[in-house]
Amino acid sequence: MLFTRFQATGGFEFQEQFSWIPAYRIFYRLGGDGLSLPLVMLTTLLVPIILIGSWREVTERVRAFVLFFLFLETGMLGVFFSLDLFLFYVFWEAMLIPMYFLIGIWGGPRRIYAAMKFVLYTMFGSLLMLAAILCLYFAGGKSFDFAELYGLYLPARVQLLLFSGFALAFAIKVPLFPFHTWLPDAHVEAPTAGSVILAGVLLKMGTYGFARLAMPLFPQATETLTPLILSLSVIGIIYGALVSMVQTDLKKLVAYSSVSHLGFVMLGLFSLTPQGVAGATLQMVNHGLSTGALFLLVGMLYQRRHVREISAFGGLASVMPLYSSCFLVVALSSL
Repeated sequence: MLFTRFQATGGFEFQEQFSWIPAYRIFYRLGGDGLSLPLVMLTTLLVPIILIGSWREVTERVRAFVLFFLFLETGMLGVFFSLDLFLFYVFWEAMLIPMYFLIGIWGGPRRIYAAMKFVLYTMFGSLLMLAAILCLYFAGGKSFDFAELYGLYLPARVQLLLFSGFALAFAIKVPLFPFHTWLPDAHVEAPTAGSVILAGVLLKMGTYGFARLAMPLFPQATETLTPLILSLSVIGIIYGALVSMVQTDLKKLVAYSSVSHLGFVMLGLFSLTPQGVAGATLQMVNHGLSTGALFLLVGMLYQRRHVREISAFGGLASVMPLYSSCFLVVALSSL
């Protein structure tokens, strides 16, 4: 319904607003535009597919698994639709809880290590973002409204400091080189469903954060730091590709390719052109579909053989021709 009713007017549509904490001018304010809607569509497409794909893999505590997954989906949709900075932060943090349990309960042998690493990395960035949000709140006439904050003028030095707080939280989530080290562990130890939603949607929240908040709120800081972020993006593209090429574990190969792919999204955003941002948005959706499908296919193999080593799957096409054809199509889409 959202997709059919969306009109590209340039503003936020489907808005709803309720007073939440009036004393601090905090509102439950939601709305979508051409940046958030494709990611909402991607999220709502992937979640049912993932849950259906988990019906054989997850056989213990099924109700808890589905509960955490729907809780996670609520958090992701909240991030993409929030128009109040405080509400955005609540949804941003709320997502950590279900993802921690999804990895920690249904993950692989080193699941606790991977879950803790994921939470600690993300929490560190989030606390810096919280400090930047509070500074922005007091500097912006005590308002969390996106529309009011977009028009706020801040000195260049203040912009640089606040941009750094937001950018670090988003860079860890993307993950931008060199903040990517949590990603392979989280992907490898997560259940197939966790890996798909992590690659398909959660990584996009970092790039979405840059496009929705960091860049429009702090234009001077964005311009100043663009060369640095472009350099890190290019390093990430090359590094992710080279590390992928030497992996013997299928899941790690796909995980490191995500570092490379998200580098292209960051390049598009920080080209600071309408075409670049449109291309980055398209690539976020592309990556969510192609890499999500790759993780589902890898999960199918692991469920049957309980091994992810590439060397263990020689001659797969003769045994599973239909599967191999699907894998080829998905691999080419990723390429």
